[in-house]
Amino acid sequence: MKNLGKIIIIFSLLVTSIYASVVAKVYPKSVVSGEMATYTLTIRGGEVNKPVISTICGNNVLGTSSQTSIQMINNDYKKSYVLSYQFMPQKSCVIAPVSVEIDGKIQHSNSVKVTVKPAVQDKNANFVLNLIASKTELFVGEPFTLKLILKQKKDAEAVDSKFIAPDFKGFWVKGESKATRSEAGDFIITKASYRLAPQREGNLTIPPAQLKIASRISSRDVWGSFMPQVKWKSYFSNTVHVKAKPLPNNAKIVGNFTISATADKTQITPNEAVNITVKVVGDGNLEDITSFKPYISGVNVFDEKINIKGNTLTQKLAFVADRNFTIPPFSLTFYNLKTKKVEKISTEPIHIKVIGAVKKSELNIKSASSVPAKALHVNNGVTAINSVWIALAFIVGLVLGIVIMLFIKPMKFFKNEKTFNLNDEKLLLIKLLPYKDKDEVVKKIVDILEANLYSSKKEKIDKKIVKELLKKYDIS
Repeated sequence: MKNLGKIIIIFSLLVTSIYASVVAKVYPKSVVSGEMATYTLTIRGGEVNKPVISTICGNNVLGTSSQTSIQMINNDYKKSYVLSYQFMPQKSCVIAPVSVEIDGKIQHSNSVKVTVKPAVQDKNANFVLNLIASKTELFVGEPFTLKLILKQKKDAEAVDSKFIAPDFKGFWVKGESKATRSEAGDFIITKASYRLAPQREGNLTIPPAQLKIASRISSRDVWGSFMPQVKWKSYFSNTVHVKAKPLPNNAKIVGNFTISATADKTQITPNEAVNITVKVVGDGNLEDITSFKPYISGVNVFDEKINIKGNTLTQKLAFVADRNFTIPPFSLTFYNLKTKKVEKISTEPIHIKVIGAVKKSELNIKSASSVPAKALHVNNGVTAINSVWIALAFIVGLVLGIVIMLFIKPMKFFKNEKTFNLNDEKLLLIKLLPYKDKDEVVKKIVDILEANLYSSKKEKIDKKIVKELLKKYDIS
């Protein structure tokens, strides 16, 4: 009887080991690039420690599901688990075996191969996508139109749909139109378009657009019953190849443009800002246009970031000075596609008058030859007396100078520090600008002042720090 008990135990363990297994499958075994595949693990056994899988062949798991069933084998109930993992393979690969702990022992699944084929357009399908480029050979930065056309059979059913636009790597996306629908015979036609421009020279490729369509199907569950499901199928467009040529004559901009510059005023008070708006309108690679900020001696110039909307580029600049000045013309050089020439367009100079500007005084020095001869003819005695007085005046002047340096100047600074209006941000900015590049603290204060004066941003400055800076650099 004791031997019979041992035999039963050994037999039970053998049965458990026989039915403890992990089987891996992938469906479908061959997929088109951009389509979803499902990796399944069928696990049989008693106590199962389900594996944690987050990536398959280097691709993230996009969705998971599980089913559990119970079977009776030799009067013993056994569980069966079906774990499903959805992923989107980018290239063909072999899925390595997965380790699963079943009844305290490690079991390994089989390896599975999945084949990924390149996207191919099916012109006889229920859904047909086409990409049509207005030009396939053009210059770098030259705009062109890419049309997207979808032909759908009227009797084609779809529960849901997802459109995935092409990857426009290497192109500027300048605009996108809204989709329009119409009917033609047995088809529903949907059209949309993109406005693109190549960013660099060479052979560029626009990969296929993808349309994922969900339709209803019926399949059997683990108990053999039919159950409705949704199946996704992908439809692809053609690939578009574009050849981008370098611009002639070393030009950087291509297209056809107009340029203008407007000032909010032409008369200002000292240290008041003049706001200029530069506008470029036209069809071309506006994205490659750099800042129009000029250099003007004695004038502080502040430029905002260039803004591009549609076929219009705008940039705002601010000019601050304490004397009259002229803003030079703003110019743009580009290759004109119509005339096939490099052209240059410019605005008119803008003259700014500063009311109350401080004029620089001129030092008028007369030579000795311009002094009358009578003034040079003096008595020797008078000359000696004058020499004594001159020496005495020099000594008194020296003493007074030392007193001024040691006492009067600090008092004067103290007085200026009291009367300096720290709320006058424009004047404060002008005073601190010369020290911006050699003092980080000054630079931070200047940045805050510029933002407060020439943008919508308003930030309080630390007046205690400002007072220390004024004292440090003897600013009055």
